[in-house]
Order: sequence, then structure tokens, then C-alpha cells
Amino acid sequence: MGKIISFANQKGGVGKTTSAVNIAASLGVLGYNTLLVDLDPQGNATSGVGIAKKGLKYTIKDILMGEATAAEAIIKTEFEKLSLIPANMSLAGTEFDLLQEDTPEPWAAMKNAFAPLKSVYDYIIIDCPPSLGMLTMNSLSASDGVIVPMQCEFYALEGLSQLMITISKIKAHYNNSLAVTGILLTMYSNRLLLTQQVKNELKKHYAGKLFETNITRGVKLSEAPGFGLPVYYHDKKSKGASEYLAVANELSTRI
Repeated sequence: MGKIISFANQKGGVGKTTSAVNIAASLGVLGYNTLLVDLDPQGNATSGVGIAKKGLKYTIKDILMGEATAAEAIIKTEFEKLSLIPANMSLAGTEFDLLQEDTPEPWAAMKNAFAPLKSVYDYIIIDCPPSLGMLTMNSLSASDGVIVPMQCEFYALEGLSQLMITISKIKAHYNNSLAVTGILLTMYSNRLLLTQQVKNELKKHYAGKLFETNITRGVKLSEAPGFGLPVYYHDKKSKGASEYLAVANELSTRI
């Protein structure tokens, strides 16, 4: 059975979408049949794999609202073993819509819809929005694991604590198999003292959860989304490509 992994962090600008897109693409390169799910109304993961956000027949919103099956919304990308369930701004009001539906479990819409796909894909990677609302709750309730991308900043530590509390609550009440698969340090710079201080603090509390590879800043990594390409397909010799391949390989040994 395949594994569903949420990429979650309520703090924006931490490389969450970049990491979801590039790890999903890297898993495909490694030979795993992978589905990338865009759960952010901004739709950046969708455009990040070269799919236009306009004119989509079905999106993740249609799945959550019961207007389409997950299988109907899947789009095959041009990249090896990588498919997509897209999102666009139509998703923006879905959190409110889910709560207005006459359903006893609005947090379980994604879990129910995605269950059949676990026998089709090795990995289902979900790019959550930068919040801890109903969309993220749906994703965590459906997931086997969570990857937390974060920068080495003081406020990031505070946000991580809040996220861990949320994960614990969802594990206790809605999904007892949920676990933190890993914490991924992004926009990493060895030259900054603060980076080392935050990393040391993380090691004290989450030593077994930190990925061995950190994601450093890079021109090719920043350029790739503008071309609608994961960094491996933009420049496979770049540092970003090799780092995300290493993280994807480590992920495959963790879950």
C-alpha cells in the first residue's frame, strides 16, 4: 500500500511548496509511482509542474466537495512517474463550505476520497496551505506521515511547537497512525550563527526527525518554478537537484 505524506507548516515562505514539488519529482526519478496533490488555493504546486491553473476540468476542490472522484481529477505530468491533482483559487472558500455541508465528519473528506489511490501510487505527496485550518486538518487526517519544511529562524521554532501540538491532537482524535516523518531544513546557510543555534536546538528535541540533508539556497532552485519545472528537470547537475534527490532517497527508507 502506498503512503500519504503531508507537507505542512502554518508559516509561509519556508520552502514548503518547493520541497513538496521537488521531492515528489525526485521520488518519480527514483522509480516510485508518485501523485502530487496541490491543497493550496495559490496553486503554486500546480504551476510548479507546468500545469496551467485556468481551464481545469476538476481540481482538489471538486474532490473535497464530492463533485468528482480523485481518479477523475488526476493529470499526468510530463515528468517521470509523476501525476498531479491540481488546485486554483476556487479552493479558497472550501474550508467554509466543508463546515456548512451536512456531513458528520468534514475533516475526513480527503481521507475517504484518497483511500482507493493508496493501491495505485507508492507515494501521495500533499502540499498543504500555510495554515492549520480545515484543509490542513483534512490532509493530516488522511496521511501516514508529515514532513515539516522550516527555516533556521527563532520564530520557526515557535511555529514548530504549535504544529506539533496540532499533529498530536489529530493523532489522538482523528488519525492514530499519523506520525512526523521528518523535519527538513530549507534555505540553509552554514555561515550564519543563528542557523547553527536553531539546528542545535532542534537536535535537542527532535534529533531523530531531522533529515540528514539540508536544502541550501540556489539560483537553479529559485529559477525552476518560473519554467514550470522541478529543479531536477531544470538542471539535474545543480546542487538543489542532488539535495532533493538525497532527501527523497532518505524518505523512502523512513516510510
